[in-house]
Amino acid sequence: MDAMRLIEATRCALARSQDPAATVAEVWQSHALAQAIGGRLAVGGPPELRGEALGLSELSGRGCGLLDPPPPGTRIRAGCLTGIADAHDTLLSLGALLGEAGISLVSVAMSADDEGLYWQCMEAIDAADESRDRVLEMLRRLAARERNLSGEGACGRSGGPA
Repeated sequence: MDAMRLIEATRCALARSQDPAATVAEVWQSHALAQAIGGRLAVGGPPELRGEALGLSELSGRGCGLLDPPPPGTRIRAGCLTGIADAHDTLLSLGALLGEAGISLVSVAMSADDEGLYWQCMEAIDAADESRDRVLEMLRRLAARERNLSGEGACGRSGGPA
């Protein structure tokens, strides 16, 4: 399944989650999806993104490790990732998902009776923020790449400076 469809499915599931356990499970799914997308871009994405994409994959993996995984038998959406049609659009949507995941965990942390859950949420919020920072850096690099490609094309058409 394309990354955009998986991101949208995860955003919808996160928005529908009502109780803390369901929210934590959906945030885990968000981290797992970011890890998979980062891994895919690190291997086959634009060369300018590969280092940041690897960092995204590692940070998001840390986010998964901080949270309790979904219950056994739950379909892991990240495992359905087949491709990334448009890196820019995918990164925009992934950044939004990671922001929503962090906000959702704030709500869980604020209502947590268990100190362990509170700290689990706080560390996972930090991982989501760091992952989102990587996504934003990749978007900046894509924009710089587009500017460079546009500038080269313009010089090529006009014959370049004399």
